[in-house]
Parts: sequence; C-alpha cells; structure tokens
Amino acid sequence: MEKEPTNLKVDIKNGIGTITLNRPKFLNVFNEETLDEFASILDEIGRNENVKVLVLLSACKKAFTAGADIKQMSAKDREGGKRFAQMGHRIARKLETMPQPVIIGIHGYTLGGGVEFACACDIRIAAEGSVFSQPEIDIGVIPGWGGTQRLSRIVGIAKAKEMIYTGKRIDAHEAMEIGLVNHVVPRENLEDVVMALAETMASKGKHALFNAKRAINQLHESFIEDGLAFEVERWTELFDTYDQKEGMRAFLEGRHPKFEDR
Repeated sequence: MEKEPTNLKVDIKNGIGTITLNRPKFLNVFNEETLDEFASILDEIGRNENVKVLVLLSACKKAFTAGADIKQMSAKDREGGKRFAQMGHRIARKLETMPQPVIIGIHGYTLGGGVEFACACDIRIAAEGSVFSQPEIDIGVIPGWGGTQRLSRIVGIAKAKEMIYTGKRIDAHEAMEIGLVNHVVPRENLEDVVMALAETMASKGKHALFNAKRAINQLHESFIEDGLAFEVERWTELFDTYDQKEGMRAFLEGRHPKFEDR
C-alpha cells in the first residue's frame, strides 16, 4: 500500500509498515487535520495482518517534529483545549497498544508532543545531533499527550520532573544515558539502522512478537489509564488561566512570556 504524499506518507513492504511525517515546511507540527490522518492510518495498519512491525520516520531535514500546533491551540477555550489533548492521547494510545511493535527513527528537533509520541513507541533510535524537550511549561501549560506519565516511566521521575519543570533541551547522548532512546547513530545511517532492526523483528513469528508486546505492556497497563485521564484534566484547567494565553501568544509573537501566575 502506498499513498500520495499528504501530511503523512505510508508504505508497506515485506511485513514492515512505514509512516513518514511529511510537513517539512511546518517542522511536522501536529494540527488537528494531521492528528486525524495519523489516527486513521494507525487504525488501518493495526488491522493489516500483513504488517508485523511499524516504523515512524520524518521527511523534514530539521526535525522529527516540533510538536503540537501552538497557533491552533492558542485559539482554543477550555473545552477546545480538552478535545485537542484527547486527540493527542488517542494517537499515543494507538501507538502503545496496537499489536505491532513500533520503532521510531528520530533526528533533529523532537519537541513536546513529539517526545510524547516517541515515548508511546516501543523502540526509539536517535541520530546524533537530535534535540529533545518538553517545553510546554514555557507556554503556560504542561505536557498534554501523555508526557507526565510515559516520560516518567521511561526516564524515571526525577529526570522527567527536571525536563517538564524547566523545559530544558537535552541532546541525543543524554537522552540515551537516561534511557529515553535505545541507540544513537550517525544521521546518515539512521534510516538504515531503523529498517535493519525492523527487518530483524519482522523475521520473527508474528504471534510471538505481538504477544511479547502485550505481555510487556501489561507491566503498567492497569495504572496508565487513570494517570492519563488525570493529565488531561490538569491540562484542561490551564486553558482557564491568563498564563496559558500569554504563554502561547508570546510564543507566536516571538517574545518571552510575562507570566502573572493567574
């Protein structure tokens, strides 16, 4: 299966499904249209019995993704903000719970929702020079697509708090040190390394592969739904604050926000 380039490109070959983010002009930011398209494609691949492994890549030279579309978010009220959070949560849960293991190949900037989606994947491989951040605190909100829950599980609570409370950026090597990524490889080798791993996994028995994912996920499955629901509520209430509006307005205007704690 191969589709004409849109916000996402899809290819399926030899048991490997590949989704490539394809909004390079916008640093692959996720607007509502792209989220809907992503969700539909994940549903389709999840039902495809010929796909044993899913790979996520980016067609943008500068970034895997700069995260969620802040311009679109900034215009939302409380209920709109909640719906936007739920759209991102839907994608992350699909990645996390779809039968196929998911490998993500990361390069350049991976910010906000990009880190959150990466955390929902099974294996993360980063190119040298990659940059990771949860910068939501700088626009008056918190990670709203699962970051408070999945990042903490992957890198530990202390490191997750440091990243989320400060919005700091970390490079690929620090990301590997804290367990956020599995491997760091030269940029020019990224796709080859990702596809080689996907081919190795696709050579295994499908039933064993899928059940291995289900069994490992069971480690925290009974707890994550409550945590994710709590995150959405905390995210939503921030859309009633002055600081959320000021933070996103300042970002779009290219200036530092002046938070007033209200």
